[in-house]
This record gives sequence, C-alpha cells and structure tokens, in this order.
Amino acid sequence: MEIDQLGDWRRTHCSTDVKPGLDGKEVIVLGWVRDIRDLGGIRFVILQDREGTVQITIPRNEVGENMAKRADSLQRQYSIGVKGIVKKTEQTPRGIEIVPSEIRILGIAQHPLPLDVTGRTPAQIDVRLDARVLDLCRDENKVVFRIQHVALAAVREFLSEQGFTEVHTPRIIASATEGGAALFPVDYFGREAFLAQSPQLYKEQLVLAFDRVFEIGSFFRAEESHTRRHLSEFVSIDIEQGFATADDAMRVLEEMVHHMCKAVKTRCQKELKTLKHRIDVPETPFKRFTYSEVVEELNGKGIDVPWGEDVPTPAFRTLGELHPYFYYITDWPTRSKPFYIKPRDDNPELCEAFDLMWMWIELASGGTRVHSKDLLMRRLREQGLRPESFSYHLQVFDYGMPPHAGWAAGLERVMMMLTGKQNIREVVLFPRDRFRLTP
Repeated sequence: MEIDQLGDWRRTHCSTDVKPGLDGKEVIVLGWVRDIRDLGGIRFVILQDREGTVQITIPRNEVGENMAKRADSLQRQYSIGVKGIVKKTEQTPRGIEIVPSEIRILGIAQHPLPLDVTGRTPAQIDVRLDARVLDLCRDENKVVFRIQHVALAAVREFLSEQGFTEVHTPRIIASATEGGAALFPVDYFGREAFLAQSPQLYKEQLVLAFDRVFEIGSFFRAEESHTRRHLSEFVSIDIEQGFATADDAMRVLEEMVHHMCKAVKTRCQKELKTLKHRIDVPETPFKRFTYSEVVEELNGKGIDVPWGEDVPTPAFRTLGELHPYFYYITDWPTRSKPFYIKPRDDNPELCEAFDLMWMWIELASGGTRVHSKDLLMRRLREQGLRPESFSYHLQVFDYGMPPHAGWAAGLERVMMMLTGKQNIREVVLFPRDRFRLTP
C-alpha cells in the first residue's frame, strides 16, 4: 500500500476538542485507527489521539466511491489524518461525529498485531511487555504515565519551593556507593567502573556547595530478587539537606507526599477514573513506630522477627494489614543500615534511620548522616569496607561538612501507590529486571 504524505496538513483540533459547538465546521484530526465497525452502508472508524477518541463516520452513499474504498482499506493501528465536517448527532456518546472529505494514510500496521489494541482480548504481562509500545497505546496503560508526569512535576514544584536545587550526579562510578556486591561492571576505557546504585555520596558532598539538593534519575542494582516490586533499573527521588537531622528530612518527605497526592487527585481525575482508583490525600504528620515497637507488635501476632534482623516480606504484609496508611519505622539497629547513617548518641546500637512505609511496601529510606570523618572511617571498617576505597569522599569531610540528612524514594513504588497497580513492571515504560533486557 502506498503511504500518503502529511504535506501541509496540521492538526486543527484534538479529539476531545471536537464538540457539538463545531457543527458544520471543517477540522483536521490526526491519530491512529483504534477500532472499526462496518454496517454495510456505513462504516465507523474510531480515531485515537493523545487526548482521547473521536468517531469518523463514512456513509457510502454520501462520500463517494473513492472515499468509501479509502475507508475500506483502513485497519486497526493505521496512522491516519482525516479532514472533514463536524456533524452534531444524538447517535454517539459525545454527540458529534466527523464525516470525512479526505483521509490520508500516514503509516500502516502489519497484521496480525501481537496485541489487541482495543483491550478486548487480554494478554499476559510478558506478552504485553514484548510489544510494549503497542501495549502503551491502551488508555489504562497510557494514563499511568500521565499520572507520573503530574506526580514528578509536583515533586519538583514542592522541593524547589523548599529551597532545593536539582542536580545530576554521575552514573559511571569508580567504587560501590554502599559497598554492596549488587553492581553492574563497566569497561571504562580499560579501567574497571560500575553503574551507580545511588547518588548517595555525591549528594552528600553537594550539601557543601548548595545546602539543599535533590535528584530524580535512574540507578542500577544487579537485583537477584524477581518479585512484583523489584527492578534492576529504577528511578530514585533523592534529597539531601544541610544543617538537618532525620526529623527534618521526615518532615520534608511527608509534606512532599501530601503535596504530590493532592496534585494527582486534583489534576488527574480523568486518569484515575480510567484506572478505577481513588487517592486519599494523607494528613501530616505521619505516624511513627520504632523498629523495636514493630518487632514487638509482630511477635504479638505470632510472627518471630529476631531483634536486629531485617523485617521479612510476610511480616511487612501483616504490618500493612495493621497499618493501612503511610507511617514511618524509625530507630533501626545500626548494623542493619549503611555506613553513612549516624548512630544515636545515647545508644549507638540504634541509628537515626527511618523507612517510609505505605501499608506493607517500603517507599523511601533515609536518616541523619555521619558528618564526622573519624566516625565515618570507623563505620566503614565495621562493615568490612576499606576507607582507602572512599578517599575521594572522605576528603570532603575536611572542607567543613555540616550536619546533614536525606532520603531516597523509589518512583516506581510510589507509582504503584498512586495508580493501584500490583506489579511494578506496569508502572515502568520499558522495565529491566533479571530476565528482561528488551525491548
């Protein structure tokens, strides 16, 4: 089939702009064929664009033989342009249709398609991810990322108003940020390097120059876990603030979550309706429970969590049933947290760390940072790490490092909360995990 040229055609209206008030007016709409219905003497084409859908009605006895043949050649997912007259009607849900005077076929789709773009024939998630862009054409998938767009705009808006400067730290690093083994090695001009797991050390250093910084960006962990909430490439929302403690960082985090939820609830009503999902704007401050209180509560439910051990997923699920809202877990055992988290002065076995939970899912982790060079070197050794490997970071503590605190939130887990999706791959455009490297 010969493809038409766009030529001088430009969209005059999006689908949702075509309303009964345009009755009798000529419009140009551009988009894709979402569905086709043929009733013999009349053919209906549903055109979808970025805003929604509009019905193109082709009555064969009115449009002429050439136009009828043109309409007959259309198939689902063809990219088309339509010039035509808006007609007010009581036969369509929105009270309008477009009767075309010309149709241009701008891109064809090979059939059979790997997915049913109408969604009437469901597909398993791996099949959908194999044809991800086509999968994203469906409204219930597309709106997830419109919500993400609004959520990130709200995050940037809030943090900027709080005096934070957005920064971008390196993704190719010389040593492990947190000393972990879950690293992706990179051949950096013959030298060993790694993909960054976190901006942690860089954002701490930048406190010296900017006082308050935030970053939204992709990071990488060779994550062995293959669950509905783990990824190998993920987007992290990070902040670091100078002259602050964990309490200050928690206040910023909960106020940001409040602002973000309010923005999504207000600006994404249509998208939330498509998902059949409701967002409740949380009240602040969020409830706080210490690690010891959580362990005691779980033990009371017959779930044994030895003090000092991490809380396993089944136990977190129980916590989510007991606390179906946002809450913090604070005062974690020092040995369970990274070397840069500050031990409490009154009880060094505990540290000034916190996790933000939403029901049973951890959304963010943070705490007061160690700002004493001697203590930081001791913490490195306690965790089996060599201070020499962190010399570039340690030298910054000779330049007047102030007390500071911060946190990191996983965007994808936040999006699960905002959209009601149960699998983290649903809220990533092109997910990367243990088994998926394409598309």
